[in-house]
Amino acid sequence: MLKLKYMFENFELAKQTLQNYEYDTDRLDEALSWFRISANAVYPFFCSGELCFLRLAPAEEKNFHDIQGEIEFIQHLRACGYPAMEPIPAKNGTYCLSLDTPWGRYYACAFRRVSGKPMEEVEMNDAVLYEYGAALGRLHSLSQIFTPSVRKSSYADVLVAMHDEFTAEDVPEPVHQELVAVSNQLTLLPQTVETFGLVHYDFEPDNVFWDAQNQQCSVIDFDDGMYHWFALDVEQVFDCLTEFFEGDALQKAKEQFLKGYRTHHAFTLEMEMSMPLMRRFINLYSYARLRHCLSEPVSEKPEWMIHLEKHLRSKMRYLESRMDR
Repeated sequence: MLKLKYMFENFELAKQTLQNYEYDTDRLDEALSWFRISANAVYPFFCSGELCFLRLAPAEEKNFHDIQGEIEFIQHLRACGYPAMEPIPAKNGTYCLSLDTPWGRYYACAFRRVSGKPMEEVEMNDAVLYEYGAALGRLHSLSQIFTPSVRKSSYADVLVAMHDEFTAEDVPEPVHQELVAVSNQLTLLPQTVETFGLVHYDFEPDNVFWDAQNQQCSVIDFDDGMYHWFALDVEQVFDCLTEFFEGDALQKAKEQFLKGYRTHHAFTLEMEMSMPLMRRFINLYSYARLRHCLSEPVSEKPEWMIHLEKHLRSKMRYLESRMDR
């Protein structure tokens, strides 16, 4: 997540940035009002009547090479016929802009909307779960044959960043111990072309859209992707499925998902055995990102930000409790 100070809307920044793209002037204010801000600021706009999205992030919050690597991976997927969101070039032909603005340096890119509805808004029956799994399996199989010219960050880079983040005196000792333990255990995992590559990281139901007409899943939001073990993406999905299913229904949903996954990529015993470790990495990374989000106090907080901060601090306490075991 972005730091709290970047959570405020900035329509003037969005409008200035859109001068670098083709866009429809009518309905612009209406479209921009549908914005959302979390890991990036995302402002909808229309181009030739088609809904598109402008994504903005302060330069201090992002790595420009990671964004370039993200775009390159998406283009690789699309060239292979994979239904990933389509990047939109700016007027100068580039897909990622670095802009000096009155509000500081920002990185910008834009995408067309994908077809369908978010998975969280549709009935996840057996057919949908099967295709959900097939979409992730195919993504991993295409990751295996991807040779980047701009390499995105890896889990090792994230561990180094977390080590730096956790040097503060207020970080509980169990968090330090967990970082050391997870780092050591990850070094013991083999990295093979079958198990390790560029993962999506956030293959959750709000980033996967179900296209009922074509009976397939379309995927957005590759921003958090990194080089990691493929089992991490599966663990993320399984954790999200607990929000929709429980008991025997949850187990059946996981089995149906894996049935689809295996049509494109193997799910080995080694992958299954590593998933608890993947969860521990995810918890650590989530904790670090929450700390980062809350690291700079905001002097005048609107009511919604006060509630958000309370919610985020509650999540941090929960994650701390998961490490103190």
